[in-house]
Amino acid sequence: MNDWRQIRTWSREEMMKRIARFKKLKGSDGGLPDSPLPECRRKLYAVIGFQPPLDRASSAATSPVGEDASSMPAIAIAEGFNLGYCKAKPGKGPLMHNHDTNETFIPMTGRWRCEWNEGEALRYVDLDPYDVISFPPGVARRFMNVTYDEPGKEHLLMFVIGGNQPQAEFTSAAMRRCEEYAAKQRATSPARGQRKQRRAAG
Repeated sequence: MNDWRQIRTWSREEMMKRIARFKKLKGSDGGLPDSPLPECRRKLYAVIGFQPPLDRASSAATSPVGEDASSMPAIAIAEGFNLGYCKAKPGKGPLMHNHDTNETFIPMTGRWRCEWNEGEALRYVDLDPYDVISFPPGVARRFMNVTYDEPGKEHLLMFVIGGNQPQAEFTSAAMRRCEEYAAKQRATSPARGQRKQRRAAG
């Protein structure tokens, strides 16, 4: 719109396209380099925005919600910010990553640990529902559900990320963990298949 001061009248039908009912959201548990890892199991919901990034610098760079979720936002707009949810059980969350824009976390239920930096510089803070932490671009970060007194229960974290087509990039250490896990899976897969074949033949 050229002049935002010009008040527009919108129909109910137009506004209904900008409503996301939580119970109807479609989440994804894949599409990111760390998705297969047991410690990273989570479901991501693209609520507003998350157009896939146009230019990726490396295989570690992706949409913050992954290829799957970024293809199905509930409200598909590009107006300078993106909003989504993560649902995870205790001990689960993404590996260390970075963004090209601001990323803000707001726990909705449970207790969440937000970490930043890596190695000896690693720092963290635990957040309760409605607490807020805002990460600037260029700072490695991750989050994890730490509601250990409710084992097996999923909790919800909201995230808001700036930009129209934000990018996430996993750190070198995170990508090494993904590669090690993939190599281990490849090494054990043929053995599992052979055991199944022997059992079937026996």
